[in-house]
Amino acid sequence: MKTTRREFVQQALKATTLTALGTPLALKALADTPSSSGNIELSASTALQFSQVALPYAYAALEPSIDAMTMEIHYTKHHTAYIKNVNEAITADKVSFGTEKDFFANASKLSAKAKNNGGGAWNHNFFWQVMKPGGGQPTGKIADAINGAFGSVDKFKEQFTQAAMTRFGSGWAWLVNDGGKLKIGSTPNQDNPLMDVSDLKGTPLLALDVWEHAYYLKYQNKRNEYVANWYNVINWDEVAKRLA
Repeated sequence: MKTTRREFVQQALKATTLTALGTPLALKALADTPSSSGNIELSASTALQFSQVALPYAYAALEPSIDAMTMEIHYTKHHTAYIKNVNEAITADKVSFGTEKDFFANASKLSAKAKNNGGGAWNHNFFWQVMKPGGGQPTGKIADAINGAFGSVDKFKEQFTQAAMTRFGSGWAWLVNDGGKLKIGSTPNQDNPLMDVSDLKGTPLLALDVWEHAYYLKYQNKRNEYVANWYNVINWDEVAKRLA
């Protein structure tokens, strides 16, 4: 197609302006340009990357419920590997979702590496934060919500323990808020209730890792003892915050 003199001058002026204002603005202009599909393309600087939260307590802080060696290996080896692997997959697969919410809402479209390691990265970040030394019992609004949904804290524990114990192989047990209703369930492997592939849906309030690496050094095959002792280190203040 022949370019008119007027179009040529307009294009030249635009290019000159971008050059004068510097590269960052030029890149922003490109990033803000709609793609042929009508979607906004994310620039490399805005693409999602997972990061590992700082552990809120010392490795030994949750003893005797969770031993220091398990915590250290779990955090520095397993969790660190999930973070590394998901970010590699995001780059290699050119994943363009800009938020964790969108990432998990489209889990069915992700590669196995991106989905599994993304779940592992997020689930563990969540897990560390819903535990603390000397957790105690739920009080206030979270206690009221649990009593209203399950009848009592003891009945909640019975149902949650059942979810943790009946999850065959590796996975997670969850307490979620599904549209104002508290529900208990479990997910396999590193799936979570935010994923579009999960049978259990809702906003996570509490989670328990029942992969063997989470408890085998101390409890061996006694998952029931691990679950029973874990109730002593739940951070109910954090759970209540997520309920709000």
